[in-house]
Amino acid sequence: MPIKILPDEVASQIAAGEVVERPASVVKELVENALDAHATQISITVEKAGQQLIEVADNGSDIPAEELPVALARHSTSKLSTASDLFRITTLGFRGEALASIASVSRFSITTRPEDAEVGARFVVEGGHPVGDPQPVGAPAGTVVRVEDLFYNVPARRKFLKTENTERRQIDDLVSRYSLAYPGVRFQLVQEGRTALQTTGSGDGREVLVAMFGADIARQMLAVDTIGEDFQITGFISPTSVTRSNRQGITLFVNGRWVQEIALSTALIQGYHTMLMVGRYPMAVLFISLPPEMVDVNVHPTKAEVRFTDRDEVFRGVQRAVRRALLAHTPVPSVQAQVRWTPPDSPRSRPSSGWQPTLPERDPMLHSEQAEEGEAPPAQAPLPASGVPLLRLIGQVGTAYLVAEGPDGLYLVDQHAAHERILFERLMAQRSSEVPSQALLDPVPVELDSSSARLLEDQLDTMKSLGFQIEPFGPNTFQVRSLPALLIGVDPAAAVRVVIEDFEEDEAPLQNEIEAKIVARVCKRAAVKAGQMLSTDEQKALLRDLEACQSPRTCPHGRPTMIHLSIDLLERQFGRTGAR
Repeated sequence: MPIKILPDEVASQIAAGEVVERPASVVKELVENALDAHATQISITVEKAGQQLIEVADNGSDIPAEELPVALARHSTSKLSTASDLFRITTLGFRGEALASIASVSRFSITTRPEDAEVGARFVVEGGHPVGDPQPVGAPAGTVVRVEDLFYNVPARRKFLKTENTERRQIDDLVSRYSLAYPGVRFQLVQEGRTALQTTGSGDGREVLVAMFGADIARQMLAVDTIGEDFQITGFISPTSVTRSNRQGITLFVNGRWVQEIALSTALIQGYHTMLMVGRYPMAVLFISLPPEMVDVNVHPTKAEVRFTDRDEVFRGVQRAVRRALLAHTPVPSVQAQVRWTPPDSPRSRPSSGWQPTLPERDPMLHSEQAEEGEAPPAQAPLPASGVPLLRLIGQVGTAYLVAEGPDGLYLVDQHAAHERILFERLMAQRSSEVPSQALLDPVPVELDSSSARLLEDQLDTMKSLGFQIEPFGPNTFQVRSLPALLIGVDPAAAVRVVIEDFEEDEAPLQNEIEAKIVARVCKRAAVKAGQMLSTDEQKALLRDLEACQSPRTCPHGRPTMIHLSIDLLERQFGRTGAR
């Protein structure tokens, strides 16, 4: 095939593939343009998850009518003049590809009017082709961009979009994050005729936190404000008592630009070193400001990643800023000598009784964290392929593990993981009938961010089948009227939040997979915890119930419920090989 120059239309659609991955990408580019135009009010309207309509209206500076055709051309920009300008970027948009790329895969129109002009101008482009010249129209001051029938001329691109609910959540998430970064801008997001987010533009960042996370979480967030030699780090982080099971609660901005930088979020998490349980992550909104020449934002088509001239300095600064804020708000515990020896780092010194989940969870540790570097852990024998044999209870150790004897050796059973498995199989079996539910004396309100609220709305019927009665109660707010009987004693708001955490990254799971994940989350919350002292009868009952499970060797999340120490292994450890 001979080498040839691609037609402009094809080249534009290829560029669009880099910049416009999904409807949220369009919203991002248009919102960033509005912010660069110094808008103080930005209104976003979305229909059919952005495939039918995305409209972004702002009161920022206008585009002169005679420049509209140039603004829609490829490689056009008002923000760069020379290549060296790429290393001093002070705006959000600069590549000169966004409007042309969006217009090449949609029916596009832009209407703009200067504040001191009587009429504005409207310019229409379809599939990258202008439809006439800009026309005079009556319009409010500012700019309105309408993107209709996104990907209408590249249907293959539509096939790769996720479900409408997922695409809406992506838009919710993006607008929420930018409203946090620009609290002085009044944002309004309307999806399918419903207001999903609205901020006042008062400039109070904590007020935006309330709009996103609800008053309860916003009230607990800790302020961060650190000034380094070449940078400043501000924002909010959660205390160690407010965590999630994933990194979705972490938002990072560099010079006002939202970035998805794994290394930066890792630095933030390292600031919590030794202060969080395994598998838990903080919530945070951090703003990193540094001279533009110290950061390269031109390393990713959508500018989602950045590169620093002094990477280590920035990462250390994030760690220190987070640690300083935590220590400033967290009392340092006093250390006193004790006559009785306690294992290091043990959270299990407070025994409790019964089956109520009153203490924090702790994942089991198969090997000591205190082992010397390079020291190999002792070999563990695999569990019998046949499953769990009949076990004879010996006792409980560390208020976390049951010790039992089987016909082929010793078994250490993680009481939390084992109880999770038992509850999971019981609740899954109850789905065909009515799951026992307990009505609350008073309904409990739960505030969620707009993305999580939309996700929960989609799962209300599923939640009801599992014993939850939850009703919408205003924007992004719900009332919990009843809980599954096995969750009695658990904070209803915490129960709702914990069962929706795992779904935030799911795109389009099957319904039975959704129910299984919800059940697994419920059981994790309800299961007996490490740190709870169990009576002998309760220990025996736990072992008998585990033996009756279909899949007794792992919890619903895949962690082992037990480890097996064979007689042969014990004899080798005691030097008794061949003694019998």
